[in-house]
Order: sequence, then C-alpha cells, then structure tokens
Amino acid sequence: MSGGTGTGVAPGAPPASGAMTAETAGRLVEEILDRLTGSGDRAACEAAEELVRVLMDFYGAGLARAVELIGRHPGATARDILAALLGDELVAGLLVLHGLHPDDVSRRVDRALDRLPHPVESAGFDAATGVLRLRLTGSAGCGCAGTREGIEQAAQDALACFAPEVTAVVLQEAAREPALLQIGAGPPRAADGGRSPAAAP
Repeated sequence: MSGGTGTGVAPGAPPASGAMTAETAGRLVEEILDRLTGSGDRAACEAAEELVRVLMDFYGAGLARAVELIGRHPGATARDILAALLGDELVAGLLVLHGLHPDDVSRRVDRALDRLPHPVESAGFDAATGVLRLRLTGSAGCGCAGTREGIEQAAQDALACFAPEVTAVVLQEAAREPALLQIGAGPPRAADGGRSPAAAP
C-alpha cells in the first residue's frame, strides 16, 4: 500500500497541507499500536491502548457537551453561544489545553472563581511561581482552618480546567477592622454635686 507511490512520504504520515482528518489520525494510532505490539512489550502496548481510550473518552465528552450547549438555545446569537462554551468547565478545559481559549489567564481565573459558592476574588497571580492569592469578599463561614482548606481546594478544582497555569492557591487572612473605643458621657449627678464616685471623699 505504501511502497509504490514514489512520493517519499512515510507510511501513515499526515497530508502535506498539515490538515489532520479522523481517518488519518485513526491510521496513525493503529500504526503506533502495531509497532508497540511488534516490540513484544506487552505492558507498554496495554498502557498505550488505555491512553488512547482515555483520550477518546475525554474528547468525545467535550464534543458532546459542545453540541449540547449549542443546541440548548437554537435562537441564541453567536456571542451567547461562545459565552456558554467558554463558561463550561469541560469545553473550556479543552480549549485551554490546545491554546484556543480567547481569554487571558486573569479573565479565566475570574470565570473559575465566579463558579465557587464562596465570595472570593483574586488578590494577585504570580506567573513565575503559579501561586494565586485569594481574599474573601464577604462572610464565608467561621474562618477556621477547615473552612480555609475547603475554599482553597474548591478554587484549585475549578481552576484546574479554566486556568491550569495556577498551581497553588493561598487564601489570605481577612483584614480585621479595629475595634472602636466606646466612651460614654453621663450627666452630672445632682446628689454629689457632679463629682464622680471615684472623686468623692
């Protein structure tokens, strides 16, 4: 099948135009699996087959979700449909994975935080370390360690799809308002001439 073309193109190679079709991709995967089978490494072959299944399930779920979102509102505008796709965790994850998501990391972080049940906002993202600092914007539980850990974990789970650039989340302590000193001034006491009890002889 590949011997008499005279084109010098390797068997199973993608078209010269660079376009990848489902047929071409399927043929390449089969050839790779065949080479692994021929190597005699059974463990490597089984691992490769499992990897293919996982990826097929992942991309199939993403495509199914995109079709569902597009068909949910037939009369929606292109802008509305795009907003629905970008706001979906699974579809957004696929777009980010391939560098196709149009939003920058700051906007994607905001999208992820908007999904949380806790009122938090970004207090700064360090791209060099991957650390995102968060701060509470309202009452979110008692502020104990369990609550803090829960908020940080929920944020990490949401950010994994929308902003995988974030590798760690740190919830800052909420700023405490200084206590106001209450000074009460009472009227002079007529019985002792206005003197305080401490000044009485």
